[in-house]
Amino acid sequence: MYTILKKELLNSNQIYLMEIHAPWIARNGQPGQFVIVIPIDKGERVPLTICDIDPERESVTIVYQVVGESTRRLSQMAVGDSLYTIVGPLGRTSELITAPADEQQRMRLLFVAGGVGIAPVYPQVKWAHDKGIPTDVIIGARNRDLLFFEDEMRAVCDHLYIMTDDGSYGEKGLVTNKIEQLVPADTSTATAGGYVPPYTHCVAIGPIPMMKFVSLLTKRLGLPTIVSMNCMMVDGTGMCGACRVTVGDKVKFTCVDGPEFDGHLVDFDEAARRLRRPDERKYHIATVSADGSDHHRCNLAPAVEQAVSRQRPQEQDPAVRATNFDEVSYGFTPEQAVAEARRCLHCKKPLCVTQCPVSIHIPDFIAAVAQGDFAQAADIIAHDSALPAVCGRVCPQETQCEGSCILGKKGEPIAIGALERFVADWKREHSSDHSDHSDLSDSSDKKKVAIIGSGPSGLTCAGDLAKQGYAVTIFEALHHAGGVLVYGIPEFRLPKQKVVEPEIDNLRRLGVEIKTNVIVGKSVTVDDLFDRYGYSAVYIASGAGLPKFMGIPGETLVGVISANELLTRTNLMHGYDEAYDTPIYLGHRVAVIGGGNVAMDAARTAKRLGSEVTVIYRREQADMPARREEVHHAMEEGIQFSFLTNPTEFLGDEQGNVCAMRCVRMQMGDLDEKGRRRFSVIEGSEFEMEVDNVVVALGTSPNPLIKSTTPGLDTEPWGGLKTNDEGQTSRPGVFAGGDAVSGAATVILAMGAGRVAARAIDKYLSEN
Repeated sequence: MYTILKKELLNSNQIYLMEIHAPWIARNGQPGQFVIVIPIDKGERVPLTICDIDPERESVTIVYQVVGESTRRLSQMAVGDSLYTIVGPLGRTSELITAPADEQQRMRLLFVAGGVGIAPVYPQVKWAHDKGIPTDVIIGARNRDLLFFEDEMRAVCDHLYIMTDDGSYGEKGLVTNKIEQLVPADTSTATAGGYVPPYTHCVAIGPIPMMKFVSLLTKRLGLPTIVSMNCMMVDGTGMCGACRVTVGDKVKFTCVDGPEFDGHLVDFDEAARRLRRPDERKYHIATVSADGSDHHRCNLAPAVEQAVSRQRPQEQDPAVRATNFDEVSYGFTPEQAVAEARRCLHCKKPLCVTQCPVSIHIPDFIAAVAQGDFAQAADIIAHDSALPAVCGRVCPQETQCEGSCILGKKGEPIAIGALERFVADWKREHSSDHSDHSDLSDSSDKKKVAIIGSGPSGLTCAGDLAKQGYAVTIFEALHHAGGVLVYGIPEFRLPKQKVVEPEIDNLRRLGVEIKTNVIVGKSVTVDDLFDRYGYSAVYIASGAGLPKFMGIPGETLVGVISANELLTRTNLMHGYDEAYDTPIYLGHRVAVIGGGNVAMDAARTAKRLGSEVTVIYRREQADMPARREEVHHAMEEGIQFSFLTNPTEFLGDEQGNVCAMRCVRMQMGDLDEKGRRRFSVIEGSEFEMEVDNVVVALGTSPNPLIKSTTPGLDTEPWGGLKTNDEGQTSRPGVFAGGDAVSGAATVILAMGAGRVAARAIDKYLSEN
């Protein structure tokens, strides 16, 4: 689909120009924005600033330099080849372009470009030329051979000044030398005498040192300066948090808040430290035990226990599984499943059903399992759940269905989650068609519903609406559908090819269309979905993808990362597999901050990558929000826990790398108004802990993109979308649910919200 239309080597420094067919980006891209490119399926996500857009050819032009394996692969591709993925536009449009018309009329612009930064400067200069705004351009390079776009730039600017370090072309000197010639040193005195400064704004894009010294100079000269920190981008959506940059007294996400910022406020030294490539560490993931067996089954539990006892699925031995990414649990055998199902009391008022967010008819499917009718059990579950194999693995049954089981009052509850997993896996393995084809007639006369996000909430809503006869399209920002199921939950808990992809394929069989690489709010807006594409309703299930940090000193040191970044590199981009290009850098001593499921996932992932891991949690073990099973598995695998401990500062070495944490000991107190025990610092308990990396796993918040591009969409102060109990937002026809409304929660709660919204959307469309 993403065909290369043009390719050109621009200079001797391996800088290439490439024009790519990308209709979604060509329709909406603006100067200052960027795209994510993945050349092949095993390639890395490479953020590149847009160089040019041609709506008629439906193309976008990028310029890139070969600096790593993925850009090398890109350079080897030819005209006519297709990229695996290109997604965008991303980031904010240049503030010059969004300024009011009367302000644009008063503009006089100076652009300063260096290196690959020449490319993103060009579309902004071209825009200024089209608007009739006086514009000068300074281009800097070490020598003549490294220059490009000279003729193109001359055609759209008033004056072009070329500076080379060695004087081989243009003038000898630095770009700052030319700025000093063009801008008076004392503009305040000159202005008082009736003098008009030559420029109202400066835009500098290029290497960090160039932007730093340009900004220092223009600050002294009183010239407002915009810089592009596109060099900081990693994932492109802000989801990983690796793009953090300090601007004034705030930490910004380049991919979300930028890439352009006030150059007079950017901490360039910190940014330069964060851009340094860590000492690369290769991880060889052990997948075999000492005796050569790669499918070890722990024999801690017998294959079949007596029916009165809760069955125990077989698992990998902890010492073995801590060295691989294979699934930990092997699940029930058919004999175990039947034995476990026969434990059910079949209560007259089954509380397990009322405690299930999607209201699965649990006693009915368990009764079918007890009779050995696994196909019937699968049909019963499918009526209410679009993702049974997922839920059976990752839902917190102990606090929901199993937590309300009568058997659990004096003993152990029915293993509902394990039974659900068994039934879903059996269905997948014994049938070529797993979906309920309720209505697969021609969709041309059906009402169209757009689902934003392909996580558990979006998938559930899509499945329910498709079964009711609607034409459903899911728009997913990433290159794989599944949302948090593919980027957030590790392979050893939720296999992607074996479990997630078949579940999503079931929805496709229902007629659901899934469009990946579409950023709603950038590639297309919510209003476009209604007005241009004819959708009758929209469900926003975009999740909560922006990581939260602690806000303590040292958090921007090299080696302090979010759990989102570690998990995305591992799960979505397969960074642990040497066949893939995405790198993962972890040192020997890793501290994971947090006590939830994400913290457990991050800790267990780091352990499998070869690190010694300690989980830091400020409360006691009993207070941890993570599933007990996940904490138990982490401890079995050798992960250390430091409870009643809270970091107060991250300490760095001379190179700006994190090397230690300053912590305090905590103590528990009385209950607060929510029934949770308070905690406080023990005076004089401060100590330091040596670390090579810190992984922050303190939750996530919704991405502000959709709310900022959808007029009339009300939000909560913390960023979540406001809805009523049925998921209806303040905009007619626009519904929302899952983490975008509630904040980060569980898979099953997101699914429950999707089911509620599907019913509300059906009611809304029936009445309108």
